[in-house]
Amino acid sequence: MSKNEARLNRINEELKKELSQVINYELKNSNVTGMLSVTKVKITPDFKYAKVYVSILNSKNIKKTMEGLKESSGFIRSRLAKTINLRITPELVFEIDDSLEYGARIDSILKDLNVSKEDSSEEN
Repeated sequence: MSKNEARLNRINEELKKELSQVINYELKNSNVTGMLSVTKVKITPDFKYAKVYVSILNSKNIKKTMEGLKESSGFIRSRLAKTINLRITPELVFEIDDSLEYGARIDSILKDLNVSKEDSSEEN
C-alpha cells in the first residue's frame, strides 16, 4: 500500500467516525428518521468529494431521510471542518448502503432452506 493510499484510508476512517458523531448526535433535521449508521466513506484523491454510505434502519421514509441528509450537508460539512484538519472540507455525497438488508435477506433465505430441508428429511 502506498503512502497516499494509507493516508486516504486514515482520512476515510476519521471522516466516518466524525460523520457518525455529527449525524447521530448533532443533526436536528426532522426528515432524518430512523437509526442511521455510516458504513463507509470514500474520499477522492483530490479531497474535493467524499461519498458517504449510510445504512438506514426503522426509518419512516428512507427517501425523505436521504433528502434530509442532502439538505443538511452544509451543516454537516461545517461541523467536519471544525473537527478534521483538512485544507479542503469535501463535498458530501450520500448513498444508501443496503448491504445489511442484503445480508439479512440472504440469511432468511438460508434459514428457509434449512427449515424445508429438515421438513423433507422428517417425512422420509
